[in-house]
Amino acid sequence: MTLTLGFIGIVTRDMAASLRFYRALGVPIAEVHDDAPHVDAQLDGGVALAWDTVDTIRGFDPGYELPSGGHRIALAFDKGTPAAVDEAFAELVAAGYAAHVEPWDAHWGQRYATLLDPDGNSVDLFAALAAN
Repeated sequence: MTLTLGFIGIVTRDMAASLRFYRALGVPIAEVHDDAPHVDAQLDGGVALAWDTVDTIRGFDPGYELPSGGHRIALAFDKGTPAAVDEAFAELVAAGYAAHVEPWDAHWGQRYATLLDPDGNSVDLFAALAAN
Protein backbone atom coordinates (compact mmCIF):
# COMPACT_ATOMS: atom_id res chain seq x y z
CA MET A 1 0.00 0.00 0.00
CA THR A 2 1.29 3.45 -0.94
CA LEU A 3 1.08 6.14 1.71
CA THR A 4 -0.17 9.45 0.29
CA LEU A 5 -0.47 12.65 2.30
CA GLY A 6 -3.92 14.08 1.59
CA PHE A 7 -4.13 17.15 3.78
CA ILE A 8 -2.68 18.93 6.76
CA GLY A 9 -5.29 20.05 9.27
CA ILE A 10 -5.10 23.27 11.28
CA VAL A 11 -7.40 23.85 14.24
CA THR A 12 -8.14 27.54 14.69
CA ARG A 13 -9.83 29.72 17.27
CA ASP A 14 -10.53 32.41 14.63
CA MET A 15 -11.14 31.16 11.09
CA ALA A 16 -11.04 34.60 9.44
CA ALA A 17 -7.75 35.58 11.13
CA SER A 18 -6.11 32.28 10.25
CA LEU A 19 -7.23 32.43 6.62
CA ARG A 20 -5.98 36.04 6.30
CA PHE A 21 -2.50 34.90 7.42
CA TYR A 22 -2.36 31.98 5.00
CA ARG A 23 -3.70 34.14 2.15
CA ALA A 24 -0.91 36.65 2.87
CA LEU A 25 1.52 33.72 2.69
CA GLY A 26 0.15 32.84 -0.76
CA VAL A 27 -2.34 30.04 -0.12
CA PRO A 28 -5.28 30.35 -2.55
CA ILE A 29 -8.36 30.69 -0.32
CA ALA A 30 -11.52 32.48 -1.39
CA GLU A 31 -12.63 35.17 1.06
CA VAL A 32 -16.18 33.79 1.10
CA HIS A 33 -14.94 31.08 3.48
CA ASP A 34 -14.02 33.37 6.40
CA ASP A 35 -17.07 32.35 8.46
CA ALA A 36 -17.05 28.65 7.54
CA PRO A 37 -16.51 25.96 10.19
CA HIS A 38 -14.27 23.98 7.78
CA VAL A 39 -12.16 25.14 4.82
CA ASP A 40 -9.91 23.29 2.35
CA ALA A 41 -7.31 24.87 0.06
CA GLN A 42 -5.37 22.95 -2.57
CA LEU A 43 -1.64 23.62 -2.77
CA ASP A 44 0.59 23.06 -5.78
CA GLY A 45 1.76 19.46 -5.60
CA GLY A 46 -1.60 18.06 -4.58
CA VAL A 47 -1.58 18.39 -0.79
CA ALA A 48 -4.38 20.41 0.77
CA LEU A 49 -4.40 22.58 3.85
CA ALA A 50 -7.60 22.27 5.85
CA TRP A 51 -8.89 24.41 8.69
CA ASP A 52 -11.45 23.55 11.34
CA THR A 53 -12.72 25.74 14.12
CA VAL A 54 -12.36 24.52 17.69
CA ASP A 55 -16.17 24.12 17.80
CA THR A 56 -16.07 21.90 14.70
CA ILE A 57 -13.50 19.61 16.30
CA ARG A 58 -15.43 19.51 19.57
CA GLY A 59 -18.50 18.46 17.55
CA PHE A 60 -16.95 14.99 17.14
CA ASP A 61 -14.34 15.13 19.95
CA PRO A 62 -16.07 16.83 22.90
CA GLY A 63 -12.98 16.59 25.12
CA TYR A 64 -10.69 18.35 22.64
CA GLU A 65 -8.33 20.85 24.27
CA LEU A 66 -6.00 23.20 22.45
CA PRO A 67 -2.35 22.25 22.99
CA SER A 68 -0.22 24.51 25.16
CA GLY A 69 3.49 25.23 25.21
CA GLY A 70 5.66 24.94 22.12
CA HIS A 71 4.48 23.86 18.71
CA ARG A 72 4.10 20.16 18.01
CA ILE A 73 4.25 20.37 14.24
CA ALA A 74 5.55 23.00 11.85
CA LEU A 75 4.53 23.82 8.32
CA ALA A 76 7.43 24.66 6.03
CA PHE A 77 6.99 26.40 2.69
CA ASP A 78 9.68 26.49 -0.01
CA LYS A 79 9.83 30.06 -1.29
CA GLY A 80 12.23 29.19 -4.12
CA THR A 81 15.04 31.67 -3.45
CA PRO A 82 16.75 33.13 -0.38
CA ALA A 83 15.60 36.60 -1.45
CA ALA A 84 11.99 35.38 -1.60
CA VAL A 85 12.29 34.08 1.97
CA ASP A 86 13.46 37.50 3.15
CA GLU A 87 10.79 39.31 1.13
CA ALA A 88 7.90 37.13 2.32
CA PHE A 89 9.08 37.32 5.93
CA ALA A 90 9.33 41.13 5.78
CA GLU A 91 5.91 41.47 4.12
CA LEU A 92 4.18 39.25 6.68
CA VAL A 93 5.83 40.99 9.63
CA ALA A 94 4.92 44.40 8.14
CA ALA A 95 1.32 43.14 7.87
CA GLY A 96 1.35 42.54 11.63
CA TYR A 97 2.08 38.82 11.83
CA ALA A 98 4.41 37.49 14.53
CA ALA A 99 8.06 36.96 13.66
CA HIS A 100 9.56 34.06 15.59
CA VAL A 101 13.02 33.50 14.04
CA GLU A 102 14.47 36.15 11.71
CA PRO A 103 15.80 34.91 8.34
CA TRP A 104 19.20 33.21 8.64
CA ASP A 105 21.49 30.94 6.67
CA ALA A 106 21.13 27.49 8.20
CA HIS A 107 24.09 25.13 8.35
CA TRP A 108 22.10 22.57 6.33
CA GLY A 109 22.21 24.83 3.27
CA GLN A 110 18.94 26.75 3.39
CA ARG A 111 17.82 30.30 4.04
CA TYR A 112 15.30 29.81 6.84
CA ALA A 113 12.83 31.93 8.82
CA THR A 114 9.91 31.23 11.15
CA LEU A 115 6.67 33.11 11.73
CA LEU A 116 3.74 32.24 13.97
CA ASP A 117 0.25 32.05 12.54
CA PRO A 118 -2.63 33.63 14.53
CA ASP A 119 -3.03 30.39 16.54
CA GLY A 120 0.67 30.21 17.43
CA ASN A 121 1.55 27.48 14.93
CA SER A 122 5.10 27.54 13.61
CA VAL A 123 5.27 28.43 9.90
CA ASP A 124 8.71 28.13 8.33
CA LEU A 125 9.85 29.73 5.10
CA PHE A 126 12.91 28.27 3.38
CA ALA A 127 14.92 28.13 0.16
CA ALA A 128 18.13 26.43 -0.87
CA LEU A 129 21.19 28.63 -0.65
CA ALA A 130 23.02 29.13 -3.93
CA ALA A 131 25.99 26.82 -4.38
CA ASN A 132 29.30 28.61 -3.95
